[in-house]
Amino acid sequence: MRLSEFWLLAREEFGRAHAETLVADLVLAPLDATAAEALEAGVPPRTVWQHLCEAMSVPPERRGGRDPSRRPAERTAPGPHGPGVRHHDRQPRERPHAGGGVER
Repeated sequence: MRLSEFWLLAREEFGRAHAETLVADLVLAPLDATAAEALEAGVPPRTVWQHLCEAMSVPPERRGGRDPSRRPAERTAPGPHGPGVRHHDRQPRERPHAGGGVER
């Protein structure tokens, strides 16, 4: 598991703000560290994810994500253009042009 997949799963399971709080503040007893400290110390993300799931009682069937058929590369995160919208999917906005026309 890559670190990016760890974060995708954590945010999907707990929500963005709660995931970040859990990773920063919840001490995982078997690791004697928070998830953030363990990751920084070189503990594999999969190991940290497993301990975080245990600590938060995530059912085994959801530990691979809510929709395991999706691969992390296919997931889109909410961004400045709205949920699931990739920058290249956006159509250019029309803006009034100083010359009286419409600029694209």
